[in-house]
Order: sequence, then C-alpha cells, then structure tokens
Amino acid sequence: MNRDPSEKTSYPVRLESDRLLLRNMWAEDGKFLIRLWTDPKVTRFMGGPRENSFMEETVREMTEDPFREEYDLWILEERKSGKPVGHCGLLQKKVEGKEEIELIYVMDRSFQGFGYATEISRMLLAFAFKIKKIDSVIALIEPENGASEKVAVKAGMTLEKTVIRDENSQMHLYRISHA
Repeated sequence: MNRDPSEKTSYPVRLESDRLLLRNMWAEDGKFLIRLWTDPKVTRFMGGPRENSFMEETVREMTEDPFREEYDLWILEERKSGKPVGHCGLLQKKVEGKEEIELIYVMDRSFQGFGYATEISRMLLAFAFKIKKIDSVIALIEPENGASEKVAVKAGMTLEKTVIRDENSQMHLYRISHA
C-alpha cells in the first residue's frame, strides 16, 4: 500500500443512485466540510469537532489533488438539490495490527433521518466488493452511537467484537465480507 511519492496517481470517484451522488471534492466544497467537521453534534461520535484552522489546512490539502488517494472520504451530494449532504467513503486503517478498510459516513445534521447514510453505505460496499475487490469492510462505531449501529446493520454488517482504540476507548467493530 506504500507508493512512491513521485508516482502520479489518479482515483476519480463517481457513484450514483436515484437520490445521491458520491464524488471527488471540489474547491467549492470547502465551506461545507469546515462547517460539517466543526459541528459538535455531527462529530460527537467522530472524536469531536475539529478546529477551524485545522480544517482550513485539511481542505486546502485535499483540493490540491482531490484524486490522489485511492481510499478517502468524498463528497456526498443530494442529486435533486445539488447540495452536499455528507462526507463519506472508505479509509485504510490499522486495527489490532491488521490493515482494514473502514466504511465511514458523516452526515450533515439537516440531512439526517432520510436514509442517506444507509443508502451510501450500501453503495460504498458494492463499490468495495465489485470494483475494488476488497474481501471485507469494517465500521468502527462508538457503543453509544445507536444510529450508526442501525445503519451498519441495515447495510448488512454484523457486530464482530469490541476493540480498544486510541486512548483506551472502546469501539464496536462491525464487519461484512464479500460473499
């Protein structure tokens, strides 16, 4: 998974359903991402809100080359309105010494409760299994985050175990394997 930094890569992403579009980030998405990741209610189970300055730097780096990373978080857009509604994707993560691919969905508060998290989860799992040929995908979910646990189950994931993450915090590890 380590690449030569001088090697130029390009990973365009475009996944569509009737209601949603998942795509690479554009510079215009910066304000949305900063608002999303600095919102204490949205990030409650994601390690808490990020600092504005940190998010500004992160957005700047992401817009320099939005196609650079094979596994990343991408912009989730509502097709009908064209509005960004979330930041979702697949990320590489080391869990208990093993490389894993994690499914992540972060939804704007005003778009929660519409089934978008479940819909994009299913789309991302199909992408992971059919296009990327990944054997299994996990979701790490704080035990108090019942809404995310429901999304994981609706997407076909099952609770495998509880793991200890950073600073001794417990997380439920949900997994789905390619059939």
